[in-house]
Amino acid sequence: MSPRHLPATALAAAIRDKRLSPVELMADVLAGAEALQPVLNCFVTLAPEQAMEQARAAEAAVMRGDELGPLHGLPLSVKDIVNTAGMRTSFGSLLLAENVPTEDAASVARLRAAGAIIFGKTTTPEFGAKCLTDAPLFGRTRNAWSADFTCGGSSGGAAAAVAAGISPIAVATDGGGSTRIPAACNGVVGLKQSLGAIAHSQVPDAFGNYTYVTPMTRNVADTALMMQAMGGPHESDPWSIGRTVPDYVAEAAPIGDLKGKRVLFCATPPGRPIAAEVLAAFGQAKAHLASLGAELEEFSGEGFDVEPIWRAINHTTWLARFGPMAERDGNRMSPSLLQQLALAKHVSGTDYQQAMFDRAALFRRVQAMLRNADLIITPTLSRPALPIGQDLFAPIEIDGQRYEEVRANWFPWTMPFNMTGHPAVSLNCGFSSDGLPIGLQMIGHFHQDAALLRAAALFEAMAGLLDRWPEIA
Repeated sequence: MSPRHLPATALAAAIRDKRLSPVELMADVLAGAEALQPVLNCFVTLAPEQAMEQARAAEAAVMRGDELGPLHGLPLSVKDIVNTAGMRTSFGSLLLAENVPTEDAASVARLRAAGAIIFGKTTTPEFGAKCLTDAPLFGRTRNAWSADFTCGGSSGGAAAAVAAGISPIAVATDGGGSTRIPAACNGVVGLKQSLGAIAHSQVPDAFGNYTYVTPMTRNVADTALMMQAMGGPHESDPWSIGRTVPDYVAEAAPIGDLKGKRVLFCATPPGRPIAAEVLAAFGQAKAHLASLGAELEEFSGEGFDVEPIWRAINHTTWLARFGPMAERDGNRMSPSLLQQLALAKHVSGTDYQQAMFDRAALFRRVQAMLRNADLIITPTLSRPALPIGQDLFAPIEIDGQRYEEVRANWFPWTMPFNMTGHPAVSLNCGFSSDGLPIGLQMIGHFHQDAALLRAAALFEAMAGLLDRWPEIA
């Protein structure tokens, strides 16, 4: 096993103890990226010279006995819609193909301060605007487990790079499931933390925010390590101000059990489909939680089919941001993005405000559910990864049946928790008959992210799926 296949926690400890050279690790990561990029197409930009120079400086700091950050020497990839100073950030768009920010996003700056070294930018659909990762700028990104299937989106490059063992840790984003969807497709851990737990310094509407800059890792302990570095208040994000950072690494450890914990579950909102294999994996996940001592109770799922609310809020946001670009340069933009912008043109101000009212009501609904419960669980997706050629506006197939709307029928459970701000994590809970990962979503109390991660870590240990790796030709 090459060094880059080890957990980030183990890599960080080995570097601190002088058992692993940051230079050796970075060379291994870059070799993996070069070898697998033609297959996966998960990077927009690689910066090998810059990364190796920083790795050599990191090694010198270790040998001098300098005080080291918790991520010292760890290779890090960043989704290509999160700003990185001095490194191209194209947003997956031909219109910004040569854009080089002068400042890091707040979360990226914190990861650098903790010692992480950015070696590349991972693929995203244009402006992160869909659940599939393809764009005119770079083409399609493939699933780490099968080139015949999508990696999901919009953080598809991040998930594929982590699942393939290229990037030990990665920065992703999530505006409607964009971390959790590709995490489920690729069998990795994707956390959408509580609103404000990690400051978002780039979002235009800070007060109405529903988007998140997130960790993407292969196991829960590595997610906790990233949360430790990324979390805390920042002057740019009103939801982060006043937030304290718990000891995620300690509090998220898989210690003890879930005895006395009440878990609410639902397989699918009423009227929405679910694949038989996903339902079976969800049943096994419930059995694992019961073995850990959790008390499970089903809820109806009524009121959680919130795609119209999300669309009214999200698409009008996109129209305000990208509408002027589309008017000037629409012939150079993704057709699926233009189609989504068109959907927002008839949403009135009153429609938008009603969606915001509905968002508040949804938050209060979840709060009421969690008043006497500790966790909510759902499948992350209604079926495993879609075919690589899937179009956002084409029907999807689930167990031989066709369904017209991708969002409402493939990932109905992710969007609600962008709207409410509750922490939600996707982790692998099994595999389909053709070897594709299946995701479990766990939702916790508002700003109780460490408790959610601890439950996820206990489940992860019980499920015992971390030893399985994709075989990439």
